[in-house]
Amino acid sequence: MHKSHYSLQNQIFLAMLKRRRCAHGLRQRDLGSMLGRNQAMVSKVESGERRLDVIELRTWLAAMEEDFVVFVADLDEQLREVGTMQGSVFSLGAASSSGSASNAKKRPRSK
Repeated sequence: MHKSHYSLQNQIFLAMLKRRRCAHGLRQRDLGSMLGRNQAMVSKVESGERRLDVIELRTWLAAMEEDFVVFVADLDEQLREVGTMQGSVFSLGAASSSGSASNAKKRPRSK
């Protein structure tokens, strides 16, 4: 699997983060301060040099009073619009729409 740091999907994600920050009228320094970090860390994330894990993303969004679930749904929608999620097992709702995960019969546990 290739690294996704500079993939189109990641560029869309990073642009969304930056747009949300700017929409709140926050400078990188402001957001860094809200997170207990410095401006350089925010810059590294927004440039793709440093990645956020899912817990960090949740904290990042909470600092801007952004809803995590809404953000992820918006991201999924944007990725679908540009066709980057075709055939991906990572798209939201893929398992439930195919019926493979959510409708699978449950096996009785062995004792």
